[in-house]
Amino acid sequence: MIRVLIADDHPVVRQGLRTFLDLQDDLDVVGEAADGAEAVALVESLAPDVLLLDLRMPVLDGLGALLSLAERGLSPRVLVLTSVGDPGGVAPAMRAGAAGFLYKDVEPAALVQAIRAVHGGQVLLAAEAAEAMLSGAGPSAASRTGPPDGRDGQEGRQGGPVAPLTDREREVLALIASGRSNREIARRLSVAEKTVKTHVSNVLMKLGVQDRTQAALYAVRNGLA
Repeated sequence: MIRVLIADDHPVVRQGLRTFLDLQDDLDVVGEAADGAEAVALVESLAPDVLLLDLRMPVLDGLGALLSLAERGLSPRVLVLTSVGDPGGVAPAMRAGAAGFLYKDVEPAALVQAIRAVHGGQVLLAAEAAEAMLSGAGPSAASRTGPPDGRDGQEGRQGGPVAPLTDREREVLALIASGRSNREIARRLSVAEKTVKTHVSNVLMKLGVQDRTQAALYAVRNGLA
């Protein structure tokens, strides 16, 4: 049974989500929070497996709640469920530890699948959110060939180990995170597109991710973009 906590400042949204999720045999809604501070307190007391988190809430917003959870060492799988038209929140939320990012126009069945997916350890982004994160990584990432903050590149900003990428692979990863295609990367680095494809494959393999979006997310979370 997956224990779910809903955090949203609109009672009708919370009630609608609870009503639908309670119909699922493997989901149990253990609580509701009307703001970010309440969400953090309930995570601490109820220990949910998955937190459905709106970004725009009073008292403490969703991003603040994510940061507070990290500070307290609380680690539910957080699935952001927020308003369409809020693309600026994608990268900060994922950087702060969210496991997924969806918009409230998601189909109910897709939301259920997303809850199961993030609970199972997957990272999940709505198509619009993935596009916003890639485009929001910024051009500065593509021009930075060395490791961030003068480090040797073996540790990311989140303190976790960074895969042992070569300098060229880190450069390719930064360009992936800035939304560049293989052809654009090849032109930027003055190498053959086939060579770029090899580098991209090596990056995905070393990071243990399945696609460019997950690689970009890794780069954002570890200060490589």
